[in-house]
Amino acid sequence: MNHAVLLPILLPMLAGALLTAMPAQRLQAQRTVCAIATLLLVPLAVLLLRQAATGEIAVYAPGNWPAPFGIVLQLDRTAAMMLALTAVLAVAALTAAGAGTARQGRHFHALFQFQLMGLNGAFLAGDLFNLFVFFEVLLIASYALLVHGAGRARIGAGLHYVILNLVASSFFLVAIGVLYGLSGTLNMAHLGLRLAGLPPQDLPLAVAAGAMLMLVFALKAALFPLYFWLPRAYASATGPVAALFAIMTKVGIYAMLRCDALVFGGPQGLLGPFLRDWVFPLALVTLAIGAVGALAAHALRSMTGYLVVASVGLLSACVAMQTQAGWAAGMYYLLSTTLCTGALFLLADALEPRQRREDGALVVASRFAGVLYMVGVLAAVGLPPLSGFLGKALILRATPTAWMPALWPVVLVSGLVMLIAVSRTGTRLLWRLPHQAEFVPEGDEYLDEDHPALARARVHPDARKLSCCALLLAGNVALTVWAGPASDYVGAAAAQMLDRAAYLRAVLPGQGG
Repeated sequence: MNHAVLLPILLPMLAGALLTAMPAQRLQAQRTVCAIATLLLVPLAVLLLRQAATGEIAVYAPGNWPAPFGIVLQLDRTAAMMLALTAVLAVAALTAAGAGTARQGRHFHALFQFQLMGLNGAFLAGDLFNLFVFFEVLLIASYALLVHGAGRARIGAGLHYVILNLVASSFFLVAIGVLYGLSGTLNMAHLGLRLAGLPPQDLPLAVAAGAMLMLVFALKAALFPLYFWLPRAYASATGPVAALFAIMTKVGIYAMLRCDALVFGGPQGLLGPFLRDWVFPLALVTLAIGAVGALAAHALRSMTGYLVVASVGLLSACVAMQTQAGWAAGMYYLLSTTLCTGALFLLADALEPRQRREDGALVVASRFAGVLYMVGVLAAVGLPPLSGFLGKALILRATPTAWMPALWPVVLVSGLVMLIAVSRTGTRLLWRLPHQAEFVPEGDEYLDEDHPALARARVHPDARKLSCCALLLAGNVALTVWAGPASDYVGAAAAQMLDRAAYLRAVLPGQGG
């Protein structure tokens, strides 16, 4: 049994418990413990990535109780890729947070570790109840991180976020309860085997439970009409927290892929018609709304939140394709959009600080910040030559012929609208003119530079946050330079995920066919 599969969950769990017990006054010691635990996730993710690249599906059974009698963790190419992406994003977000973010409220570092525990656990979960548990762990931590530092905007956005996710969690429990009642198991591989042999009279109930499960994942991914909580919540969070949240919507996308392939049988399975007839049209609407919202946004934070919504729409369309090519293209695009939106949240925090300096100085963009903005929005909008363009090109090429008249125009027009949005926001941020109106996100109002609330002194943005932003954008550049190996990897990951027999052989030896 490979115990390394457990470490991405165990390491942040132990670190979070230790940080919770540490005195609040020992902030430097807390930062050290949190940094060490987060940095250790990077080599661990690389180790698991190399192991998964061999094509082996590693199964870890805590207590040595085999499936379906015990819960299991499973590591494949897709899970390893998501663990690595989370580790990189976490390092950048924690470094950008520094000491200032932690001083705004208690237990920031402990919550950060519990958030990582929930994320990593969701990617490794091999049964639906474990997936529910880790969803709740990451959501509880995200509730507190979202309102960290308090403030009217954060409390209001956090309240909506909590209520919606509590409702979604209730439906999650109902769905897995129905599936357990029909099959007698919650292990994903075993559940897929049992659902494939259901009598005809039970199939409508199984489809209803599966559709409910997908709607829960759609809410967590922010698919229309369940998207409205995201822009406000992400825009009100601190920059480092919003950067880490960039991967949270992708957990919903990942869960949709995993459950459709392993539990419901993929394109020819129980939910094939639901994904094609419902999820695909909703994905197009989500993409369009994300583009229009970005155009209407007045601040980089809000605009980036709508860019996340637009990316969810495109990723959901890839899920609905239910083909190896579509899923592979979606995975490549997922890597690109997560890195660039995380970077833009950090850049927004550097250029649009919520708390004005005591001397009233106005933060203005440096040339370095301008370069970072250009690279970030090129990747986010999907313009050549960066990975965002390559991801969109792969998605358009993978689109089924019957869907091209619907998907292609929406992708191209939304890209044009987002280009206008990022150009306007970039003009405001990077080329401020004398006496230009300045937007204050916390108050939702414009202030002229002669206003007493703003002084004429100008300072450059936080270099630490810019460096962390550059780290994430370097990942986008790396995806572009090594697009060939990256696309080969995601292609193999998509093929592996669609191979149900391989999971059955790994999780339930002797039943894989």
